[in-house]
Amino acid sequence: MAVSLLSQLKQMTTVVADTGDLDAIRRFQPQDATTNPSLILQVAQQEQQRERMAGIARDSHDLNDAVDRVAVDIGSEISALVPGYVSTEVSARLSFDRDATVARAHSLIERYQQAGVDPGRILIKIAATWEGIQAAAQLERDGIQTNLTLLFGTAQAQASADAGATLVSPFVGRILDWHRARQPDADFSGANDPGVISVKGIHDDFKAHGYTTIVMGASFRNAGEIKALAGCDRLTISPGLLDTLDNETGTLTRQLDNAPASQQADARAPLHEAAFRWQLNEDAMAGEKLAEGIRKFMADQRRLEALLEDLSRKH
Repeated sequence: MAVSLLSQLKQMTTVVADTGDLDAIRRFQPQDATTNPSLILQVAQQEQQRERMAGIARDSHDLNDAVDRVAVDIGSEISALVPGYVSTEVSARLSFDRDATVARAHSLIERYQQAGVDPGRILIKIAATWEGIQAAAQLERDGIQTNLTLLFGTAQAQASADAGATLVSPFVGRILDWHRARQPDADFSGANDPGVISVKGIHDDFKAHGYTTIVMGASFRNAGEIKALAGCDRLTISPGLLDTLDNETGTLTRQLDNAPASQQADARAPLHEAAFRWQLNEDAMAGEKLAEGIRKFMADQRRLEALLEDLSRKH
């Protein structure tokens, strides 16, 4: 019997569902699941969720409270379906506020504890700004695990690993989008995909320098990008692409070695703030996509806030 590419991928990479869709999670049985403001909004907008969302909105102190309650409510349901991590994002509004990010992360963890979810299974997602990375460093010291997201460049990756982040989510598809917009006729297929090249570089760099931070490729535009990163520590994949891989057979070849870093790996000095900001400024793609990603997540959070406010008035 032919074995699907998804089944083969699970043998070499931890597969993560990039969705809040409970039916999709049940079907594909990933190890972990990730959410973000856009995915939470998609779930909250479903007709069958309106009464539930209205109840949360009515019982909340304010919109910040309501948004966090929705995220934890959905995350708690997901935690019952996956054996591993569930990622929940701190508001993009706090992307440049270290202390507020730390406080909100502690609040989210307390909410999960109250819901009966083991805090050790939660990754707090934070945008990989300098302030976000420093918040992650403090949270890791506090025993709260973090996922640095909206990561597009090597400076963000190194600083996140220096901070001891549990996991980083370097984006693939959004990097490809940026390059396609500037070189529409270029061949970006397979190994030529700049997003794939970026994640491979980060993965190999972490192994070479002894970082234990997990590399989880994210934001895929096609199944070819996933195949080109087979063997990465983790890959978080949308239901549509999980379905594509589940329905395709053939041989999937490992492209990356996700073995633990060597004990003889070369250590290097941490990246300090001035160097981080300069390198990010020099990397036009990373700087632009980070800013754009924060704006997009915040736009979806505002839409969620408006939805909850509207539901609280109508029900």
